[in-house]
Amino acid sequence: MTHPSSAAPDRPPRPDSDVSAGVGLAGLVGLIGWLLICRNWGAIADAMALPGPHAPLGGPYAALAALIASGVPMVGWSLLVDKVHLRASTGIDWAKPRRLRDCVDISITKIAGLWATWALIAFVYCLGRWYWRGNYLFAMDLMRDAAPVLFLGAIPYVLWLDRVLVNPRDGAWHFGAMLIGREAYDPAEVRHHLRAWAVKGFFIAFMLSIVALGFMEEVKADFVHVASDPVTIGNVTIAFMFMVDVQIAMVGYLLTMKPLDAHIRTANPLLGGWVAALMCYPPFIQMGSGAVLDYHQNTAEWSWWLAGHPALLWLWAGLLVGLTGIYAWATVAFGIRFSNLTYRGVLTNGPYAWTRHPAYLAKNSYWWLLTMPFLATTHSLADMVRNTVTLGLVSGVYYWRARTEEAHLLAADAKYRAYHAWMADYGPITARLNRLGRRLARRRVRA
Repeated sequence: MTHPSSAAPDRPPRPDSDVSAGVGLAGLVGLIGWLLICRNWGAIADAMALPGPHAPLGGPYAALAALIASGVPMVGWSLLVDKVHLRASTGIDWAKPRRLRDCVDISITKIAGLWATWALIAFVYCLGRWYWRGNYLFAMDLMRDAAPVLFLGAIPYVLWLDRVLVNPRDGAWHFGAMLIGREAYDPAEVRHHLRAWAVKGFFIAFMLSIVALGFMEEVKADFVHVASDPVTIGNVTIAFMFMVDVQIAMVGYLLTMKPLDAHIRTANPLLGGWVAALMCYPPFIQMGSGAVLDYHQNTAEWSWWLAGHPALLWLWAGLLVGLTGIYAWATVAFGIRFSNLTYRGVLTNGPYAWTRHPAYLAKNSYWWLLTMPFLATTHSLADMVRNTVTLGLVSGVYYWRARTEEAHLLAADAKYRAYHAWMADYGPITARLNRLGRRLARRRVRA
């Protein structure tokens, strides 16, 4: 079998990825290592006669430490192996640092822009009632404690970075210049800056609100006594995959930094892209209980329908685990660059060598197999049709997200256009879907 990255004589090679596979794998190793330490902390503390609790570390701060455990190896691999800090795409010229006095005025304007941006985000947090209840309270408490470090830490970071940036007048500078009113600024740069920070402000709060939950579940999970039960082992393994996704994605949102070549080049400027994405997340989510796209009315999950059929239970559990594995792999492949609604470099390896949207494809396939909406506990045909059509609409939302993301990236980078074209012709899944679409279109024309 030919690997998808190998180039046959009659086809061009797949465009190189801006992210190597080693970045995400390094983070995964660090995450699993920390998870094992937390699960076995009681024995470790006993053996080393350490003070404090001699029990598994399943609290929220252990989950936050997991971000460090996965983030540090990914940063190390990026700098030491991939040497991303030397790429021209960082916008940095390390060989020609400026004198501090030559760029301090620029830095002051930029710091003013950053501080004003963060104050604006804090104001939005204060207005949003959903940020002050439930899981969001942990995120708000954490960001309140981190705010002084962030605001003060911006001063030395900006002063250091502006000395080596080829063009230090970035979006933050333009926003600061607009507020101060002493220098000309570019409104397009201001809009780009605000869109990028809107993405970070929205998703960092959401991710912090859930990052501890999955990790704590995995610390406490019983892997020893579930091997004979396909439902339990499937659910435990699926929960692990989702934990990996959340942890690696959270690191990606935090490390949008130019020295790591992980900064946001552009944030999606299309209103449709924002609408399609935000309706998949609280507080705008439309798939929750009782919402417009709730497809769970009078349904039961796979384990209920397949109860009493061990072979089918094992098969279904394997399919669900495989799909969530692909979903987690799609996030791990991003390394430190994961983020919704942004362009941070082109990813062409891992599952992205097979289809342009492996996460969306795997996630939606998982929902169809998990819920089986075409069956209803009421045996009502209306419920079956309603739930099936509604889940179809949910999948349609993700198709809409994919199309708006592609429209953004196609306009942003010629390298993505090359990848898009290569996948259309040679991607193992994408090319087949394109050929099927063309055949169906021809039949409609003949009809």
